[in-house]
Amino acid sequence: MRRRALLGAGATVLGAGALTAAGWPLLSRYAREGLPGKVMTSRAELPAAFRTPLPIPRVLEPVSSNGTTDTYELTQQHAELEILPGLRTAAWTYGGTFPGPTIVSRSGRRTVVRHRNELDRPAVVHLHGGHTPAASDGYPTSLILPADGSYDAHRVHQDMTGGPHGHAMGHGAMDLAEGSRTYTYPFDQRAATLWYHDHRMSYTGAAVWMGLAGFHLVHDDEEERLPLPRGDRDIPLMITDRSFAADGSFQYPWLDAQLRTPGVTDAYMNGVLGDVILVNGAPWPVHQVRRLRYRLRLLNASNARLYKLQLDPQPEGGGGFVQIGSDGGLLDAPRRHDTLEIAPAERFDVVVDFSRYRPGTRVRLLNRFGDGSTAQVMRFDVGSGSPRDDTTVPGKLSDVPRLDPGRATVTRDFHFRGSDVGWTINGTEYEPGNSLARPALGQVEIWRFTTNFHHPIHVHLDHFQVLSRNNRDIGPFDHGWKDTVDLRPAEAVEIVTRFTDYPGTYMLHCHNLEHEDMAMMADFTTA
Repeated sequence: MRRRALLGAGATVLGAGALTAAGWPLLSRYAREGLPGKVMTSRAELPAAFRTPLPIPRVLEPVSSNGTTDTYELTQQHAELEILPGLRTAAWTYGGTFPGPTIVSRSGRRTVVRHRNELDRPAVVHLHGGHTPAASDGYPTSLILPADGSYDAHRVHQDMTGGPHGHAMGHGAMDLAEGSRTYTYPFDQRAATLWYHDHRMSYTGAAVWMGLAGFHLVHDDEEERLPLPRGDRDIPLMITDRSFAADGSFQYPWLDAQLRTPGVTDAYMNGVLGDVILVNGAPWPVHQVRRLRYRLRLLNASNARLYKLQLDPQPEGGGGFVQIGSDGGLLDAPRRHDTLEIAPAERFDVVVDFSRYRPGTRVRLLNRFGDGSTAQVMRFDVGSGSPRDDTTVPGKLSDVPRLDPGRATVTRDFHFRGSDVGWTINGTEYEPGNSLARPALGQVEIWRFTTNFHHPIHVHLDHFQVLSRNNRDIGPFDHGWKDTVDLRPAEAVEIVTRFTDYPGTYMLHCHNLEHEDMAMMADFTTA
């Protein structure tokens, strides 16, 4: 692996030839911010922005329900989608769509999802943000093998360990299910915007890029008592970037196009960026809104790209985004923002009041970390008239008890590093079964993350609260319960957490998916 040249060059280098050919500055705004990744330039003819209506992912209906449990079935399958007008894109999908269908659950009520794998490669499903028993968490070697019987343990082992990007792994580390697997989610957790995605070891970046992602929303009584927008004014927005080949297929820098060897080519080891921004699978879509409040559930489902979102024009007086929730559900009180910085896997629930705009206003959602085709995300077209709005954003949203760091019995350090060894945590590349921590259930702990590069850090099982950045106050986007925190170069972030309910082995990892695939993961085991 020619890691040394990449890592010695700094956090981000974009192809200067591609940028200047497109008429962009030699160094893009994204690169000037020191953000990770390299752009793959599309070869397909790209559509004009704001021509495609915003798709809303369908809500999946349960196949059965009883007094305690709702059961769903989803098939992972190949599909041909029209993402760019007039072209067909081969995708790996949940239920034939990208994003996959939205699953809606109730806090305190069990959800069971049976996944059948009709793809031509193994898969794993992780419910991101779920408080989940270990057997259903989506451990990266708990595989669903293809239903056609084309894979056995030996071939799986070769795929995961072969080549320069493979992981150390013994056959005993694998848990193989033939054709299907059932995931059980008790949902002993509060209302929140969750998402599900593939989590197969060494191949997560490729699988998510190809389409394996969808929303899973959890509701509860506390949230429903609030007079927040709902129904067609409660909109999940999955923001991703992709690039496309001339025939419309997804373009990804596979190290091996047959996917027998994991990883990406050396130039993209710091993350793959696309030049097309998709929202709910549509390029730069447009959505008609009334002069009312809307709840927008923003999810950054990109492999590596960070966004700085801003409304244009800003409403008079600013504060166009009223944040009501984070990764783990409602904040204690709303927080107003002019911009939102959102790293891969983070979620922000915001309310936007479109009555602050005149009828006919076209409000763009911009990306201030972007240039050229990545500088805008979508558009909202504000309708005429002034219908009565029966919603509001209360000054108090929820009781969010603070974990007391003074009660922490352990402080643990996790160092996220890029070096000529590779992407590592505490100096080691990922090895399944090698736990870096063994927290006791119910015990308050402080975890300290440090880095020399830019990494969004995700912790499985339980949410956490951010305590500090570089021994100072938390950032403007760190409030509430989090499961992913944006860790910037040469930064130390302290979090406080407490793992509850479920013993077993869980994950801590970078959610830059190329970093994750190239070994920036670690196990921790609760007991």
